[in-house]
Amino acid sequence: MQLFYNATINETTETFTFDREESKHIIKVLRKKDEDILFVTNGLGFLFTTKIILASDSKCTVEIVSFEKASMPKLHLHLAVAPTKMNDRYEWFLEKATEIGIQEITPIICDRSERKVINPERFEKIILSAMKQSNALYLPKLNPAISFKEFVKQKKEGLQLIAHCEETDKKTLKAVLEPNTDVTLLIGPEGDFSEKEIVLALEQHYIPVTLGTTRLRTETAAVVACHSVVFFNEN
Repeated sequence: MQLFYNATINETTETFTFDREESKHIIKVLRKKDEDILFVTNGLGFLFTTKIILASDSKCTVEIVSFEKASMPKLHLHLAVAPTKMNDRYEWFLEKATEIGIQEITPIICDRSERKVINPERFEKIILSAMKQSNALYLPKLNPAISFKEFVKQKKEGLQLIAHCEETDKKTLKAVLEPNTDVTLLIGPEGDFSEKEIVLALEQHYIPVTLGTTRLRTETAAVVACHSVVFFNEN
């Protein structure tokens, strides 16, 4: 199934028109024509079956034939991950985490962060593309970048976890996970969290965890954590 995206449609929509760029892709590249079926999501769990009624490369118009809604995820997985020095590494994490099944992502700026500015528009495009590629129906939420201190002081539901590399008492991620329980997990920058940040997180009731015996890059740790949580909650 090839999946398209339109944020404006809902259960009451009867027809809609794709923008010029998407219309050109549908008609010129994919060679779609009148009466062809397209599958569309609004990123909110809905899968719309639509039929082309105007095969124009400037304004491809479809009518909704039917729709269904996927079940909500069993839990809300929120990864707060420090931006990496090399943008392409963070973009790789965004893509893979979306494919695996993350719900929310927050870039956090830490004491040892080498990159403090992100391009949210580009990040959004990568997440959207990964959602469509993987035939997912829920679009992950990307939050604005925020300082570590501000983030940990926000109240979160479910488990609050911090993965770091300091030689302190930590539990394995698997040991602290609970079935169908929301998870917020912090992943630090290349130089890891500072001691001050770890102390602050513990004061805010974050549980320190380890993701394995080897030292992982930021983006690798984030993907490993994402997959571990999702895999733990699969039936």
